[in-house]
Amino acid sequence: MMVMERNAKGKRPMFYEAPGMDQAMSMILVLANEMMVVRDRLDTVEKVAASKGIMLDAEIEAYEPDQAVLEAREARRQEFLARLYYLARKQAAELQTGDSAERYTSELDAIAKGEE
Repeated sequence: MMVMERNAKGKRPMFYEAPGMDQAMSMILVLANEMMVVRDRLDTVEKVAASKGIMLDAEIEAYEPDQAVLEAREARRQEFLARLYYLARKQAAELQTGDSAERYTSELDAIAKGEE
């Protein structure tokens, strides 16, 4: 199934002067968010299993996923990487189409003046 990419229109605010820092911070925040979600889910699994007297350590180590599980994990991984590299992809698309802050501003000025 082909997934259509969607990018927010317009320029993002820049917080750091150093090139790439905004991208790096965005990626770090995505990773931090993902890490907390995974940690919360793992904590839930551990607590539910322990409440039923099940110790999962050995079973987790011995687990071998089937093809369906591997494919589901890969799809989840690709979705995660798409979110992680969102800004880099957006900037690359803007460069490819000649999009720039200057062009964006001039377009807004032209619209404001009724020069579409």
